[in-house]
Amino acid sequence: MTVTLEVAEGVGTLRLNRPPMNALDIATQDRLKELAEEATRREDVRAVVIYGGEKVFAAGADIKEMQVMDHTAMVLRARALQDSFTAVARIPKPVVAAVTGYALGGGCELALCADYRIAGENAKLGQPEILLGLIPGAGGTQRLSRLIGPSKAKDLIFTGRQVKADEALALGLVDRVVPADEVYTEAHAWAAKLAQGPAIALRAAKESIDTGLETDLETGLAVERNWFAGLFATEDRERGMRSFVEEGPGKAKFL
Repeated sequence: MTVTLEVAEGVGTLRLNRPPMNALDIATQDRLKELAEEATRREDVRAVVIYGGEKVFAAGADIKEMQVMDHTAMVLRARALQDSFTAVARIPKPVVAAVTGYALGGGCELALCADYRIAGENAKLGQPEILLGLIPGAGGTQRLSRLIGPSKAKDLIFTGRQVKADEALALGLVDRVVPADEVYTEAHAWAAKLAQGPAIALRAAKESIDTGLETDLETGLAVERNWFAGLFATEDRERGMRSFVEEGPGKAKFL
């Protein structure tokens, strides 16, 4: 399988496995969507790590596969391409990308679908599609600009240049940089900690933030307000507040 889902300690690892560079061909895209939807459904998955292995995250789309596609073929495929990445972005649980080596083109776009990105010191990220006479087609023009701002996104997309881990951190493209051999361990630890948190509240927080970024302030506030009130019907809210009153902050144990 070009993508697998392994679950341990409440953490589901979506592992890309198409050596040597984890090129994201159509079969891999479809499998990614299938497993992202499975991770969404499974109650034993409370947080997710996206990982490409110790040497490379994903070097991009399968260019040889794309080269033979004409306009009609890509019109028919483009929506499915975006949908496979959107399925990852819409996992209603904390998602962290563990980035080692190259995360270029579709690989960078996949990392953008995560809530948090931990990169190895050997990481190189970028959107080089312009060098092929193309633009990013799996969400890069939209998610990158929302993450780092339009001018910085335009610089990366217009030039197609790659950025090393330290510049990616300065740009806000990644959130932490660690030694390459510690990337997965750190990402799993981040996910495992959140996997012990209140699942519905985490879902509410993610949906409120993501929806707010895609709409106007008033609509975003309405989404937040409805989720905030709704959480008062959950056992986690009762458990969290009771623990706070009886034991002090930060000691609640959630189911």
